[in-house]
Amino acid sequence: MSSPLAGRTAVVTGASRRRGIGFAVAARLAAMGANLFVHHFAPHDAEQPWGADSVDDVLAELRGRLTSGARLASGSIDLADDDGAPRLVVEARAALGHLDILVCNHARSGGDGPLDVQSPAMLDAHWRVNTRSTLLATQAFAAQHDGREGGRVVWFTSGQVAGPMPGEIAYATSKAALAGVTPSVADCLAKRGILLNTVNPGPVNTGYLDEETRDRPSEVLREVLARFPGGRFGEPDDPARLVAWLVSDEGRWVVGQVVSTEGGFRRT
Repeated sequence: MSSPLAGRTAVVTGASRRRGIGFAVAARLAAMGANLFVHHFAPHDAEQPWGADSVDDVLAELRGRLTSGARLASGSIDLADDDGAPRLVVEARAALGHLDILVCNHARSGGDGPLDVQSPAMLDAHWRVNTRSTLLATQAFAAQHDGREGGRVVWFTSGQVAGPMPGEIAYATSKAALAGVTPSVADCLAKRGILLNTVNPGPVNTGYLDEETRDRPSEVLREVLARFPGGRFGEPDDPARLVAWLVSDEGRWVVGQVVSTEGGFRRT
């Protein structure tokens, strides 16, 4: 039981920064015995206030988390491309064989705003990365799955499932679509031996809530922090623990759910 995912292979998207949720998830699954295919796209991170990590360093650290005999592979893919999502699955299968687990953690950051500033390009940019690629990656993953036990998919939504996000309409729209369609896609996948659930991690500090690399005013950071009864922001390993449980055999009776893991975050 020390390696509950031994013999299984997981794909984790958006795992290019050690402060990110994707890295935390990949590290957890590696420690549980899984083989890993790690997706990264550092050019996106480089455009953000928090910047990009060395992908080689990230992979080296994950390699050190693997259990004996487990393997690690990776690929840099722009999931906004029309062929990005299916290419993710093709490359992962070519490197590691049959895929058992897909964790779609990737998301577009920035280039957003309130309703008044939305444009077709802004809405499409978030839709292509956050929603369309997640659905198409799930489609490709399901097509290669052979019905063996342990088929799992985890999506990520955001806080709009519990309250308004008026300053991020494009992002909230794209993530709300995933939350809304979770039961329908879960029903399709369950017939093929794959269990889908969606996680809302709440405000998790992946760098954007640090004063030095924030992407919003300081007063907003203080207001958000005050809404956590525990006195701290979420950390990447907080949602990673939930994801690790959902993809394990222990989570096999949870299907088609949108699950929040927010540390008691208060919106009012």
